[in-house]
Amino acid sequence: MQPITLTEEQRQFRTVLRQFCEDKIAPRAAEVDEKAEYPWDSYKDCVSMELPALGIPEAYGGSGADHVTQAIMVEEISRVCASTSLTMLISKLGMIPVINWGSEELKQKYLPKLASGESIGCFGLTEPDHGSDPGSMVTRAKKVAGGYALTGSKMWISNSPIADVFVVWAKDDEGQIRGFVLDKGSKGLSAPAIHGKVGLRASITGEIVMDQVFCPEENAFPEVRG
Repeated sequence: MQPITLTEEQRQFRTVLRQFCEDKIAPRAAEVDEKAEYPWDSYKDCVSMELPALGIPEAYGGSGADHVTQAIMVEEISRVCASTSLTMLISKLGMIPVINWGSEELKQKYLPKLASGESIGCFGLTEPDHGSDPGSMVTRAKKVAGGYALTGSKMWISNSPIADVFVVWAKDDEGQIRGFVLDKGSKGLSAPAIHGKVGLRASITGEIVMDQVFCPEENAFPEVRG
């Protein structure tokens, strides 16, 4: 495999971001890890640098940055605070299915707020008894009038206690795995935090518990299955 040669723009981005991380994130890293507190100040500083917008298409408020630039962001933040880096990365993980598989309406609804940092995302796949084995998942999406009723739970979900947007995976009435987007505050939806982590303590981890949570038809990915 040939080594990647950074463009001049990517090198400049790395230089600026490295200094930003040293000045803004590094001084807080030990304290938030010790206290197991979400690094809100660091996140706000990342928002001021427009980092949540990386990788989101410009049509939805993003910067359209390439994968290498996004990797530079993860690498540089991780150098000084892995918890802050993971928080940013997981929020982006929640964006990817919306970008790849969401309807135009879904993209317009969620991506601009995720790009601006107004919303934080999470990705709900792992289950308490089945880990990240999708075939064994027991979370169900039952078809109801106007959409689906989701019941089940996800475990070890980074960002879930602080998330505004939940991308979750469930089996429908035919047993096919589908993706659904839920909003914070939905009836029957809760995201209790998991305490006592040994590492990455400032990256808040929790569950996603769903008890007949209604997901409108337009919030289900229309085509993707499995």
